[in-house]
Amino acid sequence: MIRFRPLRAALTAAAVTLGCLCGAVPADAADAPYDVLVFSKTAGFRHDSIAAGTQAIRDLGASGNFTVTATEDAAAFTSTGLAPYEAVVFLNTTGDALNAGQQSAFEGYIRAGGGFVGVHAAADTEYDWPFYGDLVGAYFSSHPAVQQATVKVENRGTAATATLPRTWARTDEWYDYRTNPRSTARVLATLDETSYTGGSMGADHPHIWCKTYQGGRSFYTGGGHSQASFAEAPFRAVLLGGIRYAAGRSKADCRPESGYTSLYDGSAAGWSQAGPGGFTATDATLRSTGGMGLFWYGARQYTSYSLKLDWKADGDDNSGVFVGFPASSDPNSAVAAGYEIQIDATDSADRTTGSVYGFKSADLAARDAALNPPGEWNAYEILVEGERLQVFLNGVRINDFTNTDPARGLAGYVGIQNHGTGDDVSFRDIRIRELTGGVTGTVQAESFSAQSGVQAFTKAGANNGQTLGYVDPGDWAAYNGLVLDGAATFRARVVSGGAGGSVQVRTGSPTGPVLGTVAVPNTGGWSTFADVSTGLTGVPNGPVNLYLTFTGTGAGLFDVDDFTFVRPSGQGRVVGLAGKCLDVRSAATADGTQIQLYTCNGSAAQTWTRSAQTLRALGKCLDVSGAGTADGTKIQLWTCNSSGAQNWVPQTGGTLVNPNSGKCLDVSGANPADSTPVHLWTCGTGANQKWTLP
Repeated sequence: MIRFRPLRAALTAAAVTLGCLCGAVPADAADAPYDVLVFSKTAGFRHDSIAAGTQAIRDLGASGNFTVTATEDAAAFTSTGLAPYEAVVFLNTTGDALNAGQQSAFEGYIRAGGGFVGVHAAADTEYDWPFYGDLVGAYFSSHPAVQQATVKVENRGTAATATLPRTWARTDEWYDYRTNPRSTARVLATLDETSYTGGSMGADHPHIWCKTYQGGRSFYTGGGHSQASFAEAPFRAVLLGGIRYAAGRSKADCRPESGYTSLYDGSAAGWSQAGPGGFTATDATLRSTGGMGLFWYGARQYTSYSLKLDWKADGDDNSGVFVGFPASSDPNSAVAAGYEIQIDATDSADRTTGSVYGFKSADLAARDAALNPPGEWNAYEILVEGERLQVFLNGVRINDFTNTDPARGLAGYVGIQNHGTGDDVSFRDIRIRELTGGVTGTVQAESFSAQSGVQAFTKAGANNGQTLGYVDPGDWAAYNGLVLDGAATFRARVVSGGAGGSVQVRTGSPTGPVLGTVAVPNTGGWSTFADVSTGLTGVPNGPVNLYLTFTGTGAGLFDVDDFTFVRPSGQGRVVGLAGKCLDVRSAATADGTQIQLYTCNGSAAQTWTRSAQTLRALGKCLDVSGAGTADGTKIQLWTCNSSGAQNWVPQTGGTLVNPNSGKCLDVSGANPADSTPVHLWTCGTGANQKWTLP
């Protein structure tokens, strides 16, 4: 249940306890039986580890409930021949292994939901087959001599990486790749090039990754050169987890990811415990103990953001993630003013995994299909845009909720719940990315980048415990790198027992362009806070250096606690394949302008407004050319006309359907390159048809 017990008056917030992660973890439930094909044909260099690798996979199958068929005969690659297998492992294949017909059969297998696992030299295979190169993620370039190196594990929330240490020293042949797969795959581990000699990819050298591709799943590991590799227990765990993911037996969020800031990855700086109980912390993993309480991140508030974290329940355990609550040492404040995203899967529909607790159930069918069982890690993304909250479980959207309660909000702090004794839930890798398509987040005013005259002032009742104080006429404070795209309103929390004055919002310098000015009155005393706001004009796109300048008469005008830039609800980016944006080509406004995929840049050509069932940019509508219904029909910008060609309805799975045709907005050829056109196409499950809306 959600409700916290009342707190005793003398209770103070407790620090996170450092110690052992105690308690037995039940063994994972056995996977439903499945079948794996191991393919090891070589048309180039042949690794002497192929036999050892095949035997290792047979061993894993014997204990993991899957059968293994091993072959070097490419004739197995027909529609009929591939149909029995949930996953196909390319084990140190090299060169051109398949002919055109066999390639076509394998493409059909992947598009029908099949799984691929590439081991080591699988990246040294089929250089002239673009589908395969995209499926693997990157082609082999070169390698230095076999030597020991350090593998840095970025994501330990998948079956392949859950048991690995954060740094893993081992000996192998370390591949460099022709391209970096990070833009199209979720990188799980990288190589530390300072730990060995001969690496050529630099500070970001992916080594293990996963991805979805045209309806199927792909997992790749650069390890596996030597016979000894396949005798290593950690490497076998990577291999088994990759096979389970590819076969659909273990779910993971394998969407590309970049731009996130860590809130917890071993350091509890900025975190506080509200209420009883707490969390133990070992190996950068938090584990709940006692309660009911709340471990919350108080360094700053957030308004529009993507919050990601990995969690694991041992059994029938209860916890949740809270968002949108005010600063308080009383966890009941999160209940009263914020929202909980539930973790326990055994309660009523509006109180189970993925629900907005007590307000909206998850899509239970989608949730059940995406959920890993107790004992395994799951990944949450909680996407907050204004008053809209979406929940993604292992990369699948399972809830879409809009707050309409004036007593609550989605802007505020974030935290995780410790529910009570016996409710054992673990958390890893809590991270956040503020959305570049809108509000940069609520900023604590005392966290300036530079200043003149003002100082941070410790004050009771202030969010985060401090205000920006000692404000006199002519003073200013600077905040570098804020993203204001689409913001229409500036809102500040202020307090004044003095004369009051005004705040001018400027960019570039203390004398730069004024976006807006807001008056600050005497609020009734130096302990009485109030909100003031003003409209904005001329707001630039992209990161800017923001200046607040202060005017008035006298001295000690007012304090500023925090401030927020607010954009209109339903306005921002439409994000699709490879994290790129729906874009009006060349920002042209002529009827018929092609709509395309392009790297997100915060421009007006990528700022879409949802109005009823339309999507509007540059004053015109997203339109199906000629109200067509055929696959491949052009998607264009056109004068808004209320026709069925301009209606778009988001679906639970992330697709965007034009009801007039019954078909979906699709990235042509699933090509993530800039300027790839979008068109109308029969709806499927591929990443090229999944969109995140403002």
